[in-house]
Amino acid sequence: MKLFKNILVACSVFALAACSSDNNTRGGVIPGDGTFTIQVLHASADAPPVNVFLDGAEVLSGVDYKQASNFIALASGTYEIRVDGILPGGNATVLGPVDITFERDTIYTIAAVNNVANIEPVIIEQPRDAVSAGAARLFVLHATPGPVGPDFSLPVDVYVTVPGGALDNPATFDFRGTIGPLEVAAGDYQIRVYLAGSVDPAALVYDSGTLTLNDGDDYRVAAAPNVSGGPGALTLVGMSSAGAVDFLDNRTPTALRVGHLSPDTGPVDVLVNDGLYLGGVPYPAVTGFDPLPADTYNVQVTPAGMPGTVAIGPVDLTLEAGTWYSVLAVDFFNNIGDAPLILTDDPRPLATSAKVRIIHASPTAQDVDIYVVGPEVVDVTNETPTLTAVPFRANTGYLALPEGDYNVIVTLADSKDPAIGPAGISIANGGVYTAIARDPVPESMEFGLIVLEDFLNDEI
Repeated sequence: MKLFKNILVACSVFALAACSSDNNTRGGVIPGDGTFTIQVLHASADAPPVNVFLDGAEVLSGVDYKQASNFIALASGTYEIRVDGILPGGNATVLGPVDITFERDTIYTIAAVNNVANIEPVIIEQPRDAVSAGAARLFVLHATPGPVGPDFSLPVDVYVTVPGGALDNPATFDFRGTIGPLEVAAGDYQIRVYLAGSVDPAALVYDSGTLTLNDGDDYRVAAAPNVSGGPGALTLVGMSSAGAVDFLDNRTPTALRVGHLSPDTGPVDVLVNDGLYLGGVPYPAVTGFDPLPADTYNVQVTPAGMPGTVAIGPVDLTLEAGTWYSVLAVDFFNNIGDAPLILTDDPRPLATSAKVRIIHASPTAQDVDIYVVGPEVVDVTNETPTLTAVPFRANTGYLALPEGDYNVIVTLADSKDPAIGPAGISIANGGVYTAIARDPVPESMEFGLIVLEDFLNDEI
């Protein structure tokens, strides 16, 4: 019963973000006497997105991890909320209706924290006062649980210094705890977080590098679980009046995956910054994710052993920290120089479903229908396509599916004759998968499906 109540309250706070309009008001209410201000953050790392309803109308869709509302000014009082969780097989109402009451002249920051099985709300509040001239204000929430319940304790020491400053006089707090609100002089700082009681490099769970706080900055900051790779266990999500910004650990890498999917092109070399990154890559092949420092890279693809013949590039690719990329050479040889297929990946696992994405990389097939069906289905004559008229080079985006066994069948658009499959896949809740439809290999007439696991691992 306690868990169910926590889920309802945590979900309900998301609905309050739905009250936002272009001027952050409801019914013409502006900040001032008789109003309160609220901001909401999704900080449960393995929880799915939600849709939110106010007075029966859907007003916010797909609120996802590390997303926050902007400031919302509302007349103080009680609000009626309904929330639908986005789950495989159809959305489910997890709250409806519920009444929540808020007091005037107060800023409320509400975060849904902990893993999805133990999701709970944490509410912090402060007077709605202006930041002093020449200062910035911070209010920090520890939103990363430890691994063991019921307390999920994870005590940490926080050092806020000038860049490179000595590690003296830490502020220590635990999961659900806060520091502040406090004002500091505008300027450059470095925030470092260690497991409590140690300054050993192995205990460093967050390092901001140089972080500039400007005059008037007013951040509510949540130390949330890092799902982007690298040695840091935390990321800082800074919430201003306009929404959220992610202050990544400065050690957070980018990640790159490369695929050779050009059916009439022999083995290729991939050069990065004029150096050999991958050599003799055959068709069809897709690498795993490799971590790289975030930077701009000059990339080109050449036939293996023929550096003077360039199939793709050279092209400058800016790879950002915390973002994963798939760069795929697709189409026939005469066309692949036009543009590689560059995708951003979303490897965050969900406890409630698997995530499956399908990439159409078969130049011969052109527009296709895609069926994701039960493992017993091999004839789609009486089946409805999961996706219709999917064009070459298309990315379906991630589909949430219950764990289990499936057949993936690809037909030409408006046809019931399989061009690919049935290709069996087995998926699990928490898994993230990319399936790539490809042309036949040389001396074959059979189209194929490459299934990849897009998982976070210890090396990223």
